[in-house]
Amino acid sequence: MLRTRGLTKRFGGLTAVDDVTFDLAEDELCSLIGPNGAGKTTFFNLLTGVLTPSEGTVELRRDDAGGDADPSTGASDADGWRDLTDASPHEIADMGVHRSYQVTNVFENSTVLENVRVAAQAADGAGTNFWRNAGQLDRYIDEAYAILDRVDLADSAEQPANALSHGAKRQLEVGIALAGDPDVLLLDEPNAGVSSESVDRVVDLIEDVATDHAVLLVEHNMDIVMEVSDRVVVLNQGAVIADDEPSAVRNDPDVQKAYLGGYEPGSAGTDADSRETTGRDANGSDATGGEAA
Repeated sequence: MLRTRGLTKRFGGLTAVDDVTFDLAEDELCSLIGPNGAGKTTFFNLLTGVLTPSEGTVELRRDDAGGDADPSTGASDADGWRDLTDASPHEIADMGVHRSYQVTNVFENSTVLENVRVAAQAADGAGTNFWRNAGQLDRYIDEAYAILDRVDLADSAEQPANALSHGAKRQLEVGIALAGDPDVLLLDEPNAGVSSESVDRVVDLIEDVATDHAVLLVEHNMDIVMEVSDRVVVLNQGAVIADDEPSAVRNDPDVQKAYLGGYEPGSAGTDADSRETTGRDANGSDATGGEAA
């Protein structure tokens, strides 16, 4: 569904992402973990066109692949993979790869409904065309209500986004990312800053959207990672040091040394009443902040 080959990003003398070859399958929920500064957010930025790779490629395959593939040239490989390496963020979003961010990113003064409705319009290429007919607008509103129902915010549709709790804003962000029915969702720490009372709701939402989307998740809470993931990829100093099913990654000595620091299931609060929003770094301290690279 989404793949990279030899993906590398250098900032001067710093290699933030180092020769990463990665595959995300259709309907797979893969978690990307690693210590702060490991390159996770940089990797997301390369996948979504925010950054241009120093080396390597990013490619997408869709069920309707074949023709009009490359956003800039219209060319496609014979096997249906579309080259996204040099595409812009909006071109990549149009191709079906959507993301959320570490920092909540919503229109605070617009209603919850309007946040999703505008995203649905943008995903359909309508943007801010004020001369659209009312029938088109109704379609986007219907789509927005359906998404809000899925993310459990339908009752808050007419509220301004700034009236939502932080956890509900995270749900709204996922709803915005779902607008336009993308093939791939990249979720960057959707539980960051969410209260323990709201974590379960966000986790349930992640599991739900993974039933019909490919999902790549960055998450610091290892109990959540081990619970929801089909597969876990570990970055350290920009390079992949493990890529396997959760139990194998949890027991990998290199991963324990680089990141998990003796993590055992339940140490971060696995049950529904005690989940926390922190992971643990190699020294056992909290790892909640964003990363520099």
